[in-house]
Amino acid sequence: MPTEQATREIDEELLRLFGHGEFRPGQQQVMETLLAGRSALAVFPTGGGKSLCYQLPAILLEGLTLVVSPLIALMKDQVDVLKARGIAAARLDSTLTTAEVFEIYDTMASGSLKLLYVAPERFVSETFMAKIKRTNIALLAIDEAHCISEWGHNFRPEYLRLAALAKKLRIPRVLALTATATPPVVKDICRGFRIARADRVQTSFHRPNLAIHITPVDAATRLALLTEKINSGNPFPAIVYVTLQRTAESVAAHLKKSGMRARAYHAGLADDVRSSAQDDFMAGRCDIIVATIAFGMGIDKADIRAVFHYNLPKTLENYQQEIGRAGRDGLPSHCEILACADDLTVLRNFTLGDTPDESSLRHMVDHLLRQGDTFDISRYDLSRTTDIRPLVLETVITYLEKEKILEPAGSFYSTFQIAFRHPEDRVIAGHSADRQRFLKKVFAAGKRGRRWLTINADATAEAIGEPREKILKALGHLEESGDIEMKPAGLRHRFRLLAGSKERSPRDIANWLYGLFSERETSDLARLDSIVAFAEATGCSTRRLLEYFGEALPSPCGHCGRCKGETAAPLPRSTAREISLPDLQAIKELRAEGHAALRGKRAMARFLCGISSPATTRDRLTRHDVFGMLEDVPFQVVLAQVSS
Repeated sequence: MPTEQATREIDEELLRLFGHGEFRPGQQQVMETLLAGRSALAVFPTGGGKSLCYQLPAILLEGLTLVVSPLIALMKDQVDVLKARGIAAARLDSTLTTAEVFEIYDTMASGSLKLLYVAPERFVSETFMAKIKRTNIALLAIDEAHCISEWGHNFRPEYLRLAALAKKLRIPRVLALTATATPPVVKDICRGFRIARADRVQTSFHRPNLAIHITPVDAATRLALLTEKINSGNPFPAIVYVTLQRTAESVAAHLKKSGMRARAYHAGLADDVRSSAQDDFMAGRCDIIVATIAFGMGIDKADIRAVFHYNLPKTLENYQQEIGRAGRDGLPSHCEILACADDLTVLRNFTLGDTPDESSLRHMVDHLLRQGDTFDISRYDLSRTTDIRPLVLETVITYLEKEKILEPAGSFYSTFQIAFRHPEDRVIAGHSADRQRFLKKVFAAGKRGRRWLTINADATAEAIGEPREKILKALGHLEESGDIEMKPAGLRHRFRLLAGSKERSPRDIANWLYGLFSERETSDLARLDSIVAFAEATGCSTRRLLEYFGEALPSPCGHCGRCKGETAAPLPRSTAREISLPDLQAIKELRAEGHAALRGKRAMARFLCGISSPATTRDRLTRHDVFGMLEDVPFQVVLAQVSS
């Protein structure tokens, strides 16, 4: 498409469908690059208009635009808005019924769908990949593209597969989007998706309306200081970010008791409670959300006047993204860290606690290499038996794929729960005699509950002597016709062992993996050091933050706390807590209880520091009185104690 024609068409569609008379910085360059048939990277700050960069070209390109996003809530919101504008858009996620999924597949096959939003995990589904291979994909848009970098702040292993998939599927153009890429991460993204240097579009991260303040404070007076600052300035609406779920609860309760309309938000709340808190905040019924980092992704509220970090942010990337939620209307907004060095213990403990035990890695590798040439696993079950957290386990598997030890071969559900919408005999009666006999055998092989009939597809196929595919096709037909409600369960992933894998030593592979995790541990701890250096630094805070992301500010911003005369100082730190004799006695008694989940030294240290794991959750040990007893003691100190 010629540049002039492309420019004219995107201008027309911008006004007609989106109601905008002009582009934000960088948007037009990204779109023209895509319409010219090349891949692009858009590094825009939070709220910089990344979504439009693929939504508008999707309308002009011949074929489907596939949008990869890790956030179901964001997918739903964007699809709803696009549909309201008359744009054919859909999302595939875990909340949809089988019938809804097949309806989307039909629109893909007909070519009527313009945008499809999916989570990165969707690409391991055999059914989805089969559909995609028969679809004309014009553009692959990847949100949160920094997740591809192993050394980025938010690495997600499933993102590593996307670059190979784009090449395998011969997708003509890719758009990578991120708000938090440092220069090394930008290089990783461009290398992975083969994006030319000229097609990297990075706009300024400088938000002149955001005033950054860093206030050193000791832990004992921090809550009172937060209350005072909010009361004196009334900077509503406001977000207060914390590290722990219980901190969110306690701070929100205190602010509420002080007469403020505040609510807690974190992943541990029931879905309806969490949704209610977010809805109240968006609608103005709540002035302050006290939240862990679970809150904010995809939140489009333009008038947030303040973002307080009650605890130190985990990384400068997180910080940049979180303060970016303030002042999207362009009006002055307040961003303040109540900085206390005590927070580092918990943050470092979580980082160190992520590294799996060498014994767990050996157990996992040995288990995988003992399988047949083609095998399937439940990641959920493997996580519980090896005591490796799901995200860490997924990272292990991805490393094994990169090392050419394993190759993914799709995924499937092993179990289906069905509920009859009509009496069972009536559902069966509406079919031919042969089909009635077949359905009776299928239903008889299931396990009956009060409402749901659970059918294990493989076991049923073996029991009745019929192909698995025939059983699933029959159940799908019954669901589509409205005779049954069906819920899939028991997700399993299939792999192939590649040539030479079984000849390799599981111990050597486990040691290599442990080395990779140790490197990542060092990298993550360095990010925490960057937070402290930022908080203690003299000079313009805005300029220092921008430098971290590779952007030079010619002169001090003039509006941050340091520019306004606030003095830099070392972060206050409480006297380090030592492990006491009663603590040692409690550890001795815990060991005597002989819990299998706590046999490893790192497992015991994690438990004492209040870091749950699949095995301790499975055995309900997080309710134990000793769980988290030493959460305010550095992980290395606890590990040294339990190793002695």
